[in-house]
Amino acid sequence: MQPEIQTLNNKQAEIAVIGAGFSGMTAAAVLAAGGHHVTVFEKNETVGGRARTLLLDGFTFDMGPSWYWMPDVYDRFFELFGKSTSDFYELTKLDPGFAVVFKDNEVFDIPADFDSICALFESIERGAGDKLRKFISEGEWKYRVGMDTMVYKPGHSIREFMHFSLFKDALRLQIFRSFSAHAKQYFKDPRLLAMIEFPVLFLGAMPKDTPALYSLMNYAGLKQGTFYPQGGFGQVAQAFKKLAESAGVTFRTGQGIERLEIENNHIRNIRANGMVRKVDAVIGSADYRHIEASLLDEEHRSYSESYWKSKTFAPSCLLFYLGISKKVQKLRHHNLFFDEDFGAHAVEIYKDKKWPSKPLFYVCCPSKTDETVAPEGFENLFLLMPIATGLADPEELRETYFHQLMDRLEAFCGENLRSHLVVKRSYSVSDFENDYNAYQGNAYGLANTLMQTAIFKPKMRSKKVKNLFFAGQLTVPGPGVPPAIISGRIAAGELLKTLNTRR
Repeated sequence: MQPEIQTLNNKQAEIAVIGAGFSGMTAAAVLAAGGHHVTVFEKNETVGGRARTLLLDGFTFDMGPSWYWMPDVYDRFFELFGKSTSDFYELTKLDPGFAVVFKDNEVFDIPADFDSICALFESIERGAGDKLRKFISEGEWKYRVGMDTMVYKPGHSIREFMHFSLFKDALRLQIFRSFSAHAKQYFKDPRLLAMIEFPVLFLGAMPKDTPALYSLMNYAGLKQGTFYPQGGFGQVAQAFKKLAESAGVTFRTGQGIERLEIENNHIRNIRANGMVRKVDAVIGSADYRHIEASLLDEEHRSYSESYWKSKTFAPSCLLFYLGISKKVQKLRHHNLFFDEDFGAHAVEIYKDKKWPSKPLFYVCCPSKTDETVAPEGFENLFLLMPIATGLADPEELRETYFHQLMDRLEAFCGENLRSHLVVKRSYSVSDFENDYNAYQGNAYGLANTLMQTAIFKPKMRSKKVKNLFFAGQLTVPGPGVPPAIISGRIAAGELLKTLNTRR
């Protein structure tokens, strides 16, 4: 069940939200619609968090998210306010949804039509077409149960899942089986396994350490399809801002929170840009660890530094935003380069924690779909290489990897791109730390391993400060834009319950 907006007729509460990413803007909109005065404080000059937009010399780059999956999550949020997705931006279903590049530049386009995907699987491995139908059917069931019921639980305790039907469903959801083992029951060809396992990269763990529950991601990507918001993902962030403002939310960009002032285990005031502001409650949608370690004294922190060090974090990234003064014929909108060993790269991210020797990488070329993101006749490229968190990322090392990736990209495309490079900007670990206060420069949050799922994540409500709640990628439900939207809704609902109880 989805939490509904609760409208209160009592005294308006003064609520501060830290961070204008998707979880913060979602929570703010729900709280304002519930009758409260909400101010969002954002340290950067623009909203969107990791979904900010970079404008350079006529190019519009999405700085972070570029995959629009699970469109129903966005739809449900807009419907809370009597709106629809189409009121804010235009969605285009991509066909092919994405392309996967293997060794020797072998390319597979993943069609938008599911029957065609099944036919592709069958052409690679006999019987794989019917097996994919069964695999995705199971994933669809998990998606329905998970996204309609379980994902909206706040993760306070196991009691939330003790309702008989949910407990029975939990076994069928395969929470205790690994994704890798589950996939290998169906497919043998390493190329098919790579196509099935790649969404796990968004969840931040190796397939063998990720619950089979997350085959629901395969249903989202292969059956629901891959979409693109015209104008880029920044349009989605702007839509959330507009909706929040229409509900009465005030945004203060360029204003980072400096201190949460506590009295009797309650936040009484916040300090932002040297100014003191009285508040009744706070939702922290910025980095959970940063809020506790930098804005609170140790006695008011729920989690110690050793706790955060013990957690498994999703990867960081090395990103390049590139403007190319020509059209690149061979690229699709989304391009996954699996021309090196997936397992070896994963070990270097999660186990060895070092810069990769032969990395996999991803190339997004949104100008294939959207002529507004690059000058006419040019291409907009976004390169992403997953890397371990906490690495030093000096410019000379970034440059070494830039040429390594470009060597492979140019070999695949069969043409020189670097001589047509007119815009170039890199982004990596230290930038995530500086711009988002991201712990060890993580890009996605906590990995969705079994022991970091649902009730095992950092709690949404502070254990020490009564009117402090958290939302975002370090609490439930986890990494990704749709989970961030759901996280904001849950956090707002939990705070509204508290305010109802008080009044």
